[in-house]
Amino acid sequence: MNKNPGHNSETPNYRLLVGLVCLAVLGLLLLGACAPADNATKAQERPNILWLVIEDMSPTLPPYGDTTIETPNISRLAQEGVTYTNVYSPSGVCSPSRASLALGMYPSSIGANHMRTTSHTDVTGLPSYEAVPPPQARMLSQYMRGLGYYTTNNYKTDYQFKPPTNAWDENGIFAHWRNRPAGKPFFSVVNFTTTHESGLFEPYGFRKIEQRHYFSDDVQKIAALPKRALEKTSESEAAIHVPKDLDFPIPPYLPDTPAVRRDMWKMYNNLAETDQQIGAVLEQLKQDGLLENTIIFFYSDHGGPLPRQKRLIYDSGLKVPLIVRYPNAKGAGDINDQLVSFVDFAPTTLGLAGGETAPHMQGYDFITKTAEPRKYIYAAGDRFDGFTDAIRAVKDKRFKYIRNYLPEQGYYLPVDYREKIPTMQELLRLQDEGQLTDAQAQWFRASKEVDELFDTLADPHELNNIARDPAHAETLARLKEELDNWLERIGDVPGMSERRLVETLWNGNKTKPKTVEPEVALDNGQVALSSPTAGASISYKITQSNYEPKAWQIYTAPFELPRNATLKFQAHRIGYQPSETQLYPTR
Repeated sequence: MNKNPGHNSETPNYRLLVGLVCLAVLGLLLLGACAPADNATKAQERPNILWLVIEDMSPTLPPYGDTTIETPNISRLAQEGVTYTNVYSPSGVCSPSRASLALGMYPSSIGANHMRTTSHTDVTGLPSYEAVPPPQARMLSQYMRGLGYYTTNNYKTDYQFKPPTNAWDENGIFAHWRNRPAGKPFFSVVNFTTTHESGLFEPYGFRKIEQRHYFSDDVQKIAALPKRALEKTSESEAAIHVPKDLDFPIPPYLPDTPAVRRDMWKMYNNLAETDQQIGAVLEQLKQDGLLENTIIFFYSDHGGPLPRQKRLIYDSGLKVPLIVRYPNAKGAGDINDQLVSFVDFAPTTLGLAGGETAPHMQGYDFITKTAEPRKYIYAAGDRFDGFTDAIRAVKDKRFKYIRNYLPEQGYYLPVDYREKIPTMQELLRLQDEGQLTDAQAQWFRASKEVDELFDTLADPHELNNIARDPAHAETLARLKEELDNWLERIGDVPGMSERRLVETLWNGNKTKPKTVEPEVALDNGQVALSSPTAGASISYKITQSNYEPKAWQIYTAPFELPRNATLKFQAHRIGYQPSETQLYPTR
């Protein structure tokens, strides 16, 4: 990994020049976008953008050919929107994936790929740390605020770094576009956790906190929900949407037993419940008369919840559904098979909002730009909880190449969390009894090939490694070279130990860097804020008559402080500790 993760290995002077230029461009972008003179008019012309994000779900949906159950609300989005059939997360697990969505960067380029960076320190012996993107990096939501959008996130973050206080206008279980000022467009993310892997645990039930989707913006009802997000209903209280005796499509790497069929039922039942929740949110959009002025993204944060799906970089762990519905159902029913990566979501959302791709982003605008579609997607796997691996992958529309940097160990890792799933327990039982088929036992082999190549069209479950087949030697060589190029391009060094990674992120220091307190200056009645820490974002609030606004503002230019008002401000570079909050005038 390069000293400044996410950058190519140019000369130091060149990197410095690029960094200064990027910071200048960023300042102009945010300053221009926030200019009050024409912002109100331009903002009203921009579409609202709504992300509907479910968890741990492959494209096991009717629009993708899986007719096991009906999902009327998701299917209606597909009928009225564009269905993308080649969309991939850069990781098979949520936190790295969400880092890429928030920043438009590959997790392994910024120290975000180990799951998680803030936990399992008793096992790793490492300090808690955060991903550290390059100084000029900002979150997508910050750019959207700069473009005049009201931004909300309801409610999951999990980015592998602490978001700055000015990342969102609202963030939490009460966040809703309905709280925005009149006439202001919104960028809202609504997270649905019912399909999460933990929804397969016993005893079975739905997460109670997910009922908030049915309560619209009713603060009292939402506040009455359990504060602990993992608290669930009992199975008898959970809605039964799916018959338990359906003929569920069990993939060949899982055994067909009652325990597995019960988990398949839970998975589809959770999906059906999520579809109902999505319908409730869409109904709110219709009630507000906003459906035809809103671009809707529906997708999952990575592949499915079952063993040999989540955490792996087979397509079962990476491939996700993506449906985009445009105002007035533009492109209704279209199927788009271009390759799309999560790093493309941020540039594309900025493009739809009338902005430009930020300099630090590593993805492409796949909707509003006419550039040549991407030829490859990339993925990476490293530590999962207390167990470390090192895997990288590249894929075109047909072939996937996987490189294993720790071939001496097997694919299966005894992750405690996953072993709460009855299907995982069933796999381990049958393995001990020697009753697994070859396809099911493959995951448990003692070692891995360094090189793996799969024809994902002929072999969608990636069970037949053709890396040694002479007929595919040219494809193997091409993808190996492409993987090398990508690793160099983003500054990813898979062989680097996590301890060395932390030292690199912290510039050789033993403790997490801290953002230096911002400085305040008064010039001709204008308050100017600055931070000595390169790349720090400054947040501020103006308090008057004991009233303090909920949202922190993003500082972009000097402003006038009203008489008898107090300024509260803080600086924060992503991945660093934030500075202490300060007051001006001091009390």
